[in-house]
Amino acid sequence: MANYKLILEDDFKDEFSLIAIHCSVEAYKMAFLLNQHLSLQLKRRRTDLDFSKHGLELSFPWFEYEDEYEYTTYDLLANSFKTINARTIASGGLFNDEASAELITEYLIPELKSADYLLKITSESQKLPIRKLLLDLNEINQVISAYTVEIEQLKSKNNLIFD
Repeated sequence: MANYKLILEDDFKDEFSLIAIHCSVEAYKMAFLLNQHLSLQLKRRRTDLDFSKHGLELSFPWFEYEDEYEYTTYDLLANSFKTINARTIASGGLFNDEASAELITEYLIPELKSADYLLKITSESQKLPIRKLLLDLNEINQVISAYTVEIEQLKSKNNLIFD
């Protein structure tokens, strides 16, 4: 009987571009600003990007726009999810239970903890005006900075594959 060996390679060859955005506004406001200044039509998806990690259910806001003429898809994702983990510690007595709460912050891409939003751009065409897009992004008053991210350097790049 013949043995077959499957070799799974990481075929992740720049299928998309990634821009990290530093901005302190809420996700819906960020989508509005991008729509207004970049002439996009980002809309919130019915379902957010959901993960389960360390027993927590994480949900990252997800806005999407498909440009049918340019064959390009824009995905705006929040990079952080904050939740409160409440615990009750029983002391054995009737009224001496202690309640504590801690704020837990999880990141979609932990290597980019300082980035508030990620703009993933997937395009069928080879020429994509990333430089002009970055200039336009940095012109928005509420955006502190925006820059491209080298995808090959990310350890958690698989979190960005959601098709």
